[in-house]
Formats: sequence, C-alpha cells, structure tokens
Amino acid sequence: MDEVAGAIADPVRREILLMLRDEPLSAGQIAGRFAISRPAVSRHLRVLREAGLVRDTADGRRRLYELVTAPLDELSGWLERVTRPSGWQRHLDALETEVYRTRRERRTAAGRNDSQEETA
Repeated sequence: MDEVAGAIADPVRREILLMLRDEPLSAGQIAGRFAISRPAVSRHLRVLREAGLVRDTADGRRRLYELVTAPLDELSGWLERVTRPSGWQRHLDALETEVYRTRRERRTAAGRNDSQEETA
C-alpha cells in the first residue's frame, strides 16, 4: 500500500492514471500531453509500473501502457476505514434522525388538533 500511495502522491502520475482510465496509450502519446520531457514521463511510468498501477505491452516498436486498478483496492479500503464515521458519529446521526422524526410527528399532531378545533 505504501508503494501505491507514494506512486499516486505525484500530480503528474495521478494525471497519467486518469488518462489511462479510458484507453491504453503509448509513452509518446502520454508525453505529448505534458510540458515535461519524455525522459521525465518515462520515469513517472516506471514508478507507476513498479507500483503495479500500469502494465506495458509491446505493440510493434512502441509500448502501450494500460491502467491496473487492483493495487488501489487496499488503499481504497484503508481510506474508507479512515473516512467512515466513528461509532459515536453513527450514534449522534441516529439521535439527530430521531429528533427530526419526533419534531415532525409533533407538528403533524398539532396540525390535526388545530383542524379538529376549527371544525368543532
């Protein structure tokens, strides 16, 4: 997970992953979308490949890179645990729901009582 987190820490690498989400691309196609040198893009691709986030395959004389999302699963699970409401938060959310429900029931009951008094 640490290697994956390190790999996606760089904004250029995150952008490369977003590009590869839609279709496999060659290193030249990826480099053409950045204002950085081709060797710099190659280094970014190497980091992503070593983290298991991209896979490259030969296509004639060029290499095509494609996204591999499986290594993100562990990181995603950890992030979910961090962002999930704590036990207390769930209890407070339930209390808030109960308070709103009780208020709504009281308003509804008060509205019925007012209508019954008007008809009487």
